[in-house]
Amino acid sequence: MSRQQLGRSSGQAGAGAAAAAGFGREAADDTGCDVLHVDMDAFYASVELLRHPHLVGTPVVVAGGGTRGVVLSATYEARALGVHSAMPTSRARRLCPNATFLPPHHDDYARISSGVMAIFGSVTPAVEPLSLDEAFLDVRGAQRRLGSPTEIGEVIRTKVRDEQGITCSVGVASTKFVAKLASGLCKPDGMLVVPADKVIDFLHPLKIGALWGVGDKTEEALHRLGLRTVADLANTPVGTLERALGPAAGRHLWELAWGRDERTVIADTPEKSMSRDRTFETDVDDVEVVYRELLALSQTVASQLRGRELAGRTIALRVRFADFTTITRSRTLAHPTDVARDIYATVVALFDALGLDRARLRLVGVRVEGLVDGSTVAHQLTFDERPEAWRDAERASDRAADRFGRGAVRPASLVDSPDP
Repeated sequence: MSRQQLGRSSGQAGAGAAAAAGFGREAADDTGCDVLHVDMDAFYASVELLRHPHLVGTPVVVAGGGTRGVVLSATYEARALGVHSAMPTSRARRLCPNATFLPPHHDDYARISSGVMAIFGSVTPAVEPLSLDEAFLDVRGAQRRLGSPTEIGEVIRTKVRDEQGITCSVGVASTKFVAKLASGLCKPDGMLVVPADKVIDFLHPLKIGALWGVGDKTEEALHRLGLRTVADLANTPVGTLERALGPAAGRHLWELAWGRDERTVIADTPEKSMSRDRTFETDVDDVEVVYRELLALSQTVASQLRGRELAGRTIALRVRFADFTTITRSRTLAHPTDVARDIYATVVALFDALGLDRARLRLVGVRVEGLVDGSTVAHQLTFDERPEAWRDAERASDRAADRFGRGAVRPASLVDSPDP
């Protein structure tokens, strides 16, 4: 096992403390460290590099276009120059003018994610996905077959690299909280084991912002109390923290600071919804433009549902106005669907019911909720058409997209539209 450099990217603040305490050594005792947190490295950017291998080793930013686009991901070469996710694309271009900016390809991300999750499932059924590119694994039941937690981590890293062409980082610990911290500190392409009897030594030198649940506002409140490190918080009376942050948050952070995390890996957490939004480059008041965008979003969401063999009954429309006011409307269908035509008809009806007369819109979104197994969905016949024909046509479109690229087949009204 090659030893990886610790603390790149967001883990830089805590890397020195971890390395100084001896963490990350190959001989670390992983007894009782049954929880793995596996996180893909710069996931969207890494997937884009599969399309553009000549860009490996250079700053690459995956971002939405236009004046309102945001960064979805960036390679570590770009991150070193200050680029990070959720940053406005315009700011990223100023920070990193020599970077290559690429548009996202969400279907590719879903496909690679499915492959990664399949690898996790081949190791243990106890997998708790957190997003497309990360998950917790409980490997207690896999150790007799695959070896120690460290060896299992190496198996996962090798399979992800060989089968999917990207890299991941693995945190190995006795709790979910510590495993997630560990994976962040060994990025990219590393593995960090935190022995069960060294958790306090690992945690206490870290900056207080490393604690799970400490956002900017909470961090500011803790700094006002003079608390800068996890050790500072751990040695503060819990009553003081409860008064400053509230009883639940104060007690929770104090417990984490002492390495106490009772949460277990919850396997097979079902996806609750699937959605896509589009922020317009300039505010829009043309209903035909809105309709076209709703159609494109419906197509994308339906394709993702079919790709994961899911369908949903509740269709939701999200609208954000120029003043940032946001409203959501939804409708529950009689039967689950994964057909774009059904989704589009529903969101258009929801939009029309709002009665927006030349209102200026900043964003529209489409979401499908109440997801079920799409392979068991019974598509009901109507008197005037055969709904299965629409589903078959859209599945044929999926196959064409797999072969020729996204957008190879699209509705006629979107032929002249840029791919969203």
